[in-house]
Amino acid sequence: QLQLVESGGGLVQPGGSLRLSCVASGFTLDYYAIGWFRQAPGKEREEFSCISRSGGSTNYADSVKGRFTISRDNAKNTVYLQMNSLKPEDTAVYYCAALRFSICVAGYEYDYWGQGTQVTVSS
Repeated sequence: QLQLVESGGGLVQPGGSLRLSCVASGFTLDYYAIGWFRQAPGKEREEFSCISRSGGSTNYADSVKGRFTISRDNAKNTVYLQMNSLKPEDTAVYYCAALRFSICVAGYEYDYWGQGTQVTVSS
């Protein structure tokens, strides 16, 4: 079964940190660029970060730039999202997705999606 599984979400106070993981099973992430998305209640899903297949290229939405860091360990078939200085507006369900491209490109549908992990930022 080909799937992505996210973990590491939870409840954190404003200003706190979390690290999310995205692990692939049934396939290798080596051939995929990986994107992180989030969806807050009543809002559209937002792609806010992406990492190339090699990890040499990353991009971030302005909403998370300077606070979030995406990285990958292909040997562990895992992509990480380090989230620092969390704000209440970061509250959402976070998803990772795999795109069979070597680089992050816009306008293509991702091939595989995880089930999501809830991140809640609240005091």
